[in-house]
Amino acid sequence: MSTEEKLKQQIQENDILIYMKGTPYEPRCGFSARTVQALIECEAKFSYVDVLENNEVRVTLPSVSDWPTFPQVFIKGELIGGADIVTQMHESGELLKLIQEVS
Repeated sequence: MSTEEKLKQQIQENDILIYMKGTPYEPRCGFSARTVQALIECEAKFSYVDVLENNEVRVTLPSVSDWPTFPQVFIKGELIGGADIVTQMHESGELLKLIQEVS
């Protein structure tokens, strides 16, 4: 299975998935930290992939998602966006509503 196929499979198999730098417990960039915090505040149950641990994922995902930066949040197989979009959605209440629909 190619890296692209693995990524597509991960995105489909996880209701909420974040590709980030570091882990939720030890984010390794401020954008990832801010995004994880928004998910935690919405009490989301999410999976994560540390893109710093796998160079193939870090290189391949932007072409799969058509999104150049990290973090990347997927909900029900759909790219929601990165730190700025997720933060805005959290502030407006839209993120919580979306997460509750998945739960």
